[in-house]
Amino acid sequence: MTTAASRAIRLCGTEQVDPQLRTLRAGPLSVEFDNGAIRYVRIGGVEVLRGISFLVRDENWGTETPVLDDLQIDEKPDAFSVAYRGTCAGACGRLVYQARIAGGSDGALSFVVEAEPETDVLTNRTGFVVLHPIEGLAGKPVKVLHEDGREKLSLFPDYIDPRCPFTDIRALSHEIAPGIWATCTMEGDAFEMEDQRNWSDASYKTYVRPLRRPWPYRLPKGQKFTQAVRLQLLGTLPAGSSKKPNPSINLTIGRAIGRVPRIGIGVAADEAKHAFEVAELIRPLAPQWVVCQVDLRFGHGQDELEGYTALAQLTGAGVVLEIITKGTLDPFGELAPLADAVQSLRLNPEAVSVFPAQDMKSVQPGAPWPAMPTFEQNYAAARRAFPGVPLGGGMAAYFTELNRKRPPTGALDYATFTTCPNVHAADDVSVMETLQAIPHLIRSTRALMGDRLPLRIGPSQLGCRENPYGKSTAPNEANGRVCLSRIDPRQRGLFNAAWTVGYFAACAREGIEAVAFGDFTGPFGYVYRKADFVQPWFDEQDGRMVYPAFHVMAGLSKLSGATLLSVATSGADSIAAIAAEKDGRTTLWLSNLTAKKQSVQLSDTPNSARIALLAADQFERAAADPNFMESPGRRLDDQFISLDAYAVARVDLHRSSST
Repeated sequence: MTTAASRAIRLCGTEQVDPQLRTLRAGPLSVEFDNGAIRYVRIGGVEVLRGISFLVRDENWGTETPVLDDLQIDEKPDAFSVAYRGTCAGACGRLVYQARIAGGSDGALSFVVEAEPETDVLTNRTGFVVLHPIEGLAGKPVKVLHEDGREKLSLFPDYIDPRCPFTDIRALSHEIAPGIWATCTMEGDAFEMEDQRNWSDASYKTYVRPLRRPWPYRLPKGQKFTQAVRLQLLGTLPAGSSKKPNPSINLTIGRAIGRVPRIGIGVAADEAKHAFEVAELIRPLAPQWVVCQVDLRFGHGQDELEGYTALAQLTGAGVVLEIITKGTLDPFGELAPLADAVQSLRLNPEAVSVFPAQDMKSVQPGAPWPAMPTFEQNYAAARRAFPGVPLGGGMAAYFTELNRKRPPTGALDYATFTTCPNVHAADDVSVMETLQAIPHLIRSTRALMGDRLPLRIGPSQLGCRENPYGKSTAPNEANGRVCLSRIDPRQRGLFNAAWTVGYFAACAREGIEAVAFGDFTGPFGYVYRKADFVQPWFDEQDGRMVYPAFHVMAGLSKLSGATLLSVATSGADSIAAIAAEKDGRTTLWLSNLTAKKQSVQLSDTPNSARIALLAADQFERAAADPNFMESPGRRLDDQFISLDAYAVARVDLHRSSST
């Protein structure tokens, strides 16, 4: 008998709950207080800063979660203040700090921290991080005040910059409305900016301590320091306070804009065998392609290829071999045995991509790369080993590495990279925000690789496949939200279902050829299996179980090759939507990207419209029934769709082809 899951498990796969944001206002100024940090600094409803936070990062770039004590919040109509004591403690050491935040109705905001290491602290970065939003600022003017007093008028990067666009920063100013400039000043150390879209963050990040200095570094026990971030406005503020959000989101389906990309699934070598154990659940996922990793660093070869061959027969999907070589100066010598095995197994891959081991670790812009085959040598060896097979290239890791080390486009049949949404922050809001950066990643890839080269993304998922920035991925024994960890509990919750709709919709709008996600089973999977990590609720059930995103993947795969239709929403950051027309029927998938209930109004709803809903109150049924979303659904009697936290809906409509 299936037992009931808690709401926290249904939504995010863990009993740990993210702290709720608390809105603080002072006249037209508003901020969201978030466990010691502040987000969404708005003036008159205009987002000025995405966030300000004081953080401690360990030698693998993992972020310590602060524990807050003595929290005091004071709110008045024209001012607010926050004070607390923060403690960051982990393997890197223990640091405590006193924080004071103050905001006024004139738009002024300050965040001051006085910190003291109670032990030596080994860290890659400790101090303030200031985030500017990308929407509305990409390519727009910014005044940069440098530490030596020089002020220079420049532009926020439009295409994603692989290097630090600005260094030695004391203050940044940008226009938030005609004649009104916001100036953010940083004190207490040297600051520089990186284009955080490289890692799919939806922000430009100005951070303490330049990366040209050695890291990790040590903060000595007892050596106190103070840092501050201050925001001021120049110009006359408009009357009135922050804009109230529209309680209902309007959605309009429009004209044909392209084709729905092929959807695929990644397969880790150690997960292929588990897929056969749940073969009856793998078939309904019906991926058009599977990315099968062969990692020569771990001795992969004949056995793994046999599993992939059988998996291709089971699913009917095209196989892309993603080969990680040892990076020797004889790439053909490494690839030849694999090519022989592929031929003997009569495996006909639809494509191959080859990456030397050295490319799996990040190298800072301008730093020398280790000895390794050149792109040209690597690609020539792959063509020789797999004659006539299309060749993909770019990076098996993230866009960051592709942007820093750009391959010759003429040697490739398509470009590829992956993303990980929890490199810098693992909270729910930050992870969902990364969807805003996907179009920027795609446009920037086309700018550096050319418009004509097809683009494939993935496999991407909530967890971290491989950490290019540290020794390993981060452990997650507590089943929490952890940066750069393979284990992300939200993979098993509605959160992942909503995120997947948003990711696929963003890729489709940008016209890419194919997208791959996750895995069949395991930490990135869509089908439950008993594993060496805790999976609350699922571990207690009998019988076959699937995660909510299973239904999204199975449904979206049916739209492959369909006519993609434009979708306009009045709240694009909080709702994701993709619509397509196939066999005379229009299908709309939409998801709520927030933890709050939202209402969506469809502008045109025919009488024959039907809706299938995947929400928290159906979690147990959806987990036990792989066909849960296959039914036509209930009749949609009006134009309004109510979506609970991270809920997903499929709406089937009959529409005129002239729409």
